[in-house]
Amino acid sequence: MRVKSAHVSRRSLLLAAVATLAATQTPAARASEAGRALPRVRLALAASQSLYHLPLTLADRLGFFRQAGVQLEWLPQESGAKALSLALAGQADVVAGAYEHLFGLHLKGLNYQSFVQMSRTPQVSIGGSTRGGMAWRSGADIRGARLGISALDSSTHWTACQWLLRQGLTGEDVVFVPVGSSQGVMEALRSGSIDALCNPDPVMHWLEQKNDIRLLGDARTLQGTRQLMGGSVPGASLLAHVDFLQQHPDRVQALSDGVVQALKWLQTAGLTDILRTVPASHWMGDRAIYLGAFEKLRESYAVDGLVRGEDVAHAWRVNAKLIGAIGPRQVLPERTFTNAFAQKSKGRWLS
Repeated sequence: MRVKSAHVSRRSLLLAAVATLAATQTPAARASEAGRALPRVRLALAASQSLYHLPLTLADRLGFFRQAGVQLEWLPQESGAKALSLALAGQADVVAGAYEHLFGLHLKGLNYQSFVQMSRTPQVSIGGSTRGGMAWRSGADIRGARLGISALDSSTHWTACQWLLRQGLTGEDVVFVPVGSSQGVMEALRSGSIDALCNPDPVMHWLEQKNDIRLLGDARTLQGTRQLMGGSVPGASLLAHVDFLQQHPDRVQALSDGVVQALKWLQTAGLTDILRTVPASHWMGDRAIYLGAFEKLRESYAVDGLVRGEDVAHAWRVNAKLIGAIGPRQVLPERTFTNAFAQKSKGRWLS
């Protein structure tokens, strides 16, 4: 009887240990043991190989998303506006892009929210072509020029419009030319299809280092952004419809965890770490220029993934001036984001 009792006791302890292990396993580990694929999230984004989305690249390459229990289906587009259109058509679950998209969505009565922030600046700049000895003595020289942007209603479009306002001009003083955000924009500049360009890095930094453009406006650094925008504004975020946030909280939390873990990794990463992790196809054939662009942007990446309400409020005031937002529907800035997921991620990875 004692032998049987001891056997039962050992068996009970073993079952308890197994139950404890199962309870503490990550979703990725449980899915792996069960032989099932991880839950997938369809992510739409523009300039997928740019430094704008470096936290996503790192989270994916370093395995942070998989560890958190989610797998991404990348849906690269030529502009943030096109990425957003995929979500509106039900073909994407989450969009990685400019915070300003949320203002337009809320003006249309569409309840989307940012749930983790990747950068603290728009991370784009404006440059004038040096082709043919073009001179850019003042901002007024851009009047009548063909200004390349990724697309209308994109971050590059809004930033360019804000810069024009600072020069005493409006969007009607230039001809906006949508050229996307891939490396093909460089050919558009060199061929003379456009006279100036607003785009993210490393494209802009590469053109600047090759003396193909003269920098006119900068919304990459914290200081440059405050000068251009009159204050701090949020940059790239992951955003989704509230229905998706409520119906798939585990997937959203996994995305937030992956991004915040990547942001933490960035805080101590050296240049060798960057080169070892980022695919060579992102370097545009010149790793020194790529690293130079990264060093300039390093301070612009978010620290903890949290959205600052005061930055959102200021961004809305700036955006409202551009779109003349008066009418029956007004935007409540505090409803364009939630920190519920990023706060949990911060507690897990930054405490």
